[in-house]
Amino acid sequence: MSNLLKSPYIIALTDAGLALAQRLQAFMDGSEIWFKPKPFANTVQQVFVAGHPLIFICATGIVVRTLAPVLVNKFDDPPVLVLDEQGSFVIPLLSGHEGGANQWAKEVSEKISAQLVLTTAKNYLQPIYSIGIGCERHCPVEMIEPLLQDCLRMAKLTIDDISAINSIDIKADEVGIIECAKIHDKPFHTYSVDELTTVESLLQAPSDYVFNTVGVYGVAESAALYSAKKSTNSVPELILSKQKNTKATCAIARAYSSD
Repeated sequence: MSNLLKSPYIIALTDAGLALAQRLQAFMDGSEIWFKPKPFANTVQQVFVAGHPLIFICATGIVVRTLAPVLVNKFDDPPVLVLDEQGSFVIPLLSGHEGGANQWAKEVSEKISAQLVLTTAKNYLQPIYSIGIGCERHCPVEMIEPLLQDCLRMAKLTIDDISAINSIDIKADEVGIIECAKIHDKPFHTYSVDELTTVESLLQAPSDYVFNTVGVYGVAESAALYSAKKSTNSVPELILSKQKNTKATCAIARAYSSD
């Protein structure tokens, strides 16, 4: 399933909906089922505002009326899916492109053999993967390359899936990272502290030590996230948090392009 940033809630209002919720939970790690939560509107609105993805098994009208008072915008609202209680249809209702609801709905529909109902103007989503690398000064490529390969294996990707290798701007002349990018014929991009700070809230392994050293809470994670964001103009997510050896760090991020 998609690497959702927070645990999803599955909300069911009928016995048939509860049975479907239990099917969904079986392949959705960390998810929680709420059966007829009370008070309904207030309870649901609280977890929505807290940023948790939601799956409703009920009529779309109920969902719209419940969430309307707390909607912000498509960039900040968490993804919301709506399913009928038979599990015949999956509708990405909110944050389709930017929040990843379209891709999440696609994955859910495939798991339960349901029909995906996309209502957005562009319904083709292309995942863009980016690598972020941090390292000690003068780190040799022999320390970076094995770490990169380990990360690709962990994420079940190949180097052909990767759009770019990225780091912080003070590493723009780092020979080991440059050589690694050349080996794989990938562009090497670096970004400023101000740019990397814009994805700070998405980090999974922030480090005070790194912040005190370079001004951001994580080089590899920040660079991967910012590159994915910049490439797609949509909200990125880490699919592999920072991994490290004695001299380097590596992370992988993903975002979806509708082009």
